[in-house]
Amino acid sequence: MELVRRPRRLRSSAAMRELVAESALRPSQLIQVFFVRDGIDSPQPIASMPGQVQHTVESLLPAVERAIAAGVRAIDLFGVPLDDDKDETGSIAWDPDGILNRAIAAVRDRFGDDVVVIADTCLDEFTTHGHCGPLVDDGRGNLVVDNDASVEAYCRMAVSQARAGAHVVSPSGMMDGQIAAMREALDRAGFEDVSILAYSAKYASAFFGPFRDAVGSTFKGDRMTYQQDPANVRESVLEVQLDIEQGADMVMVKPAGSYLDVVRRVADMSTVPVAAYQVSGEYAMIEAAAANGWLDRKRVVMESLQSIHRAGADMILTYYATEVAEWLNN
Repeated sequence: MELVRRPRRLRSSAAMRELVAESALRPSQLIQVFFVRDGIDSPQPIASMPGQVQHTVESLLPAVERAIAAGVRAIDLFGVPLDDDKDETGSIAWDPDGILNRAIAAVRDRFGDDVVVIADTCLDEFTTHGHCGPLVDDGRGNLVVDNDASVEAYCRMAVSQARAGAHVVSPSGMMDGQIAAMREALDRAGFEDVSILAYSAKYASAFFGPFRDAVGSTFKGDRMTYQQDPANVRESVLEVQLDIEQGADMVMVKPAGSYLDVVRRVADMSTVPVAAYQVSGEYAMIEAAAANGWLDRKRVVMESLQSIHRAGADMILTYYATEVAEWLNN
């Protein structure tokens, strides 16, 4: 065959493939997600997320140290309070002695600015009903999340997290107007340098199932009235535009793997860095299939993250961050 173009020439060896690679993962692009639970004295395995645990504040610190040593530059913290501390409004979320704020303070105390501390700024872990804000009767006998009351609570939570030492707050409730209100609250409290990572395009996804196990959520029902419909993508562009206009420093698409088209659309239009979250359901599926011998775990993990990066994510929140960073170093 007399061919001028033979694309296989550039696939002929590992060195050649790396030389011409269009995208490449770096440890610094990965954000390690951690759960910290109150009232336990040792890490507790999460049944639906094999290999992941609910940390104590004490066990969290060596896990963060390992992540930093691997080159991970940011962590995302979720708090799991005592059941007795939950209430209808989630008020333990902004208590300085609440589990999440204690964990933020401990990490910041130990590591300073060596790692970016991102705090989850949502109420679902802290409310008795498991929704992302206080509920109100809609006038037709239905209980729905009160948008404006939720935003007010997020502002209190964000300021408390900033006081505890968070570099970044990350509202994930998808309430209208939350970014502008939080930016104003942070600035008024003297935290102009604390960044906001907005969960701008968060879908009402079934892929979040194992996460609710991880945070001991009491949630029942769905979040379709305040998180996005999986059928839509233009809606994500609008949500991202609004959050950027309101002062978001970074924006996020969640979940990632089944929403790569959304990641691409957001990356093409965003004027700020774009994050994507490889969520608990994506993690659990890989782990379950690998445990059954149905796929090559390491290759699939790497391929899944490479796909998210290739789609346009500048940073990826993933439960694999430290492990993958160690692989990349080797």
